Amino acid sequence: MSISYDLNPALDSAGRPPLPRIGLLGTGPWAHRTHAPALAAHAGSEFAGVWGRRPDAAAELAQKYGVKVYEDPDALFADCDAVAFALPPDVQAPLAVRAAAAGCHLLLDKPVATTVADARAVSEAAAEHGVASVVFLTLRFAEPAAGWVGEQTARGGWFTASAHWLGAVFAPEGSPAGAARGAPSPYADSPWRRAKGGLWDVGPHALSVLIPVLGEVTAVSAARGPADTVQLLLRHSSGAASTAVLSLAAPRAAAGVGLELRGSEGVFGLPDWGDVPGAYGRAVDALLTAARTGVPDPRGADFGLRLTEILAEAEALLTAAS
Repeated sequence: MSISYDLNPALDSAGRPPLPRIGLLGTGPWAHRTHAPALAAHAGSEFAGVWGRRPDAAAELAQKYGVKVYEDPDALFADCDAVAFALPPDVQAPLAVRAAAAGCHLLLDKPVATTVADARAVSEAAAEHGVASVVFLTLRFAEPAAGWVGEQTARGGWFTASAHWLGAVFAPEGSPAGAARGAPSPYADSPWRRAKGGLWDVGPHALSVLIPVLGEVTAVSAARGPADTVQLLLRHSSGAASTAVLSLAAPRAAAGVGLELRGSEGVFGLPDWGDVPGAYGRAVDALLTAARTGVPDPRGADFGLRLTEILAEAEALLTAAS
């Protein structure tokens, strides 16, 4: 499918097309650490303003970057060509539907939503209103991991894969090893992360690599481990099987991220990656490219919907088994 997008066609006073204006919704740690600095540094767009559920926090963040603070998200939509979300998924989804209806392209956070109905509403709104969408999935934009995913997708011949994303956001308190490894996570006060756990917060990252490399997920099994830990067993359309162990409550000394692929050409491990603000800038590039060319990005709202479908299926299996 190819959609024709129109991104700020009028020329400025110097005869140049103006930069696309991108607004930010959200004022939490993720917005401060990643979204706002990346939007401010992006040379191909203009950071237009900030809206947040806490007006004081929105004003503080807007003042830091010299942009407009908005009291009403619809006013921000009216002033922007695209919007970036740094909000909990149950808040993000309905606002994304409204933004799409206002003609704004969508730079979404993962998960797009934690119910299939809400995720489908976002995907359908983007299609109905002809706006581009990209879901910021770190491993699909951070280098060298993103390039590695492309290489392994082209390689083929995979037999199995194993992934783990063990965060220490809710690490057990009181252990000498834990105390020595640093201060509490800035995301520890996140109510939605505490309610939904590693399955929903870091599960999208693992799936964002496993699906393009091994193929569509055709069967899901799930089992609980300690604290919020979940282990997924997946069957893929290529015939390969994969596992993913996910947690936000690992001991600090046990925390880490890894992914290993095994196939006819050998064993390949996910390389180290970093520079998350830089990765976010590449996600902005991807959104603007989709908006300019009319070619939907494969990491868009449709992919976000598929991730929610898989995670919701796993959650239902866990609930039925408990």
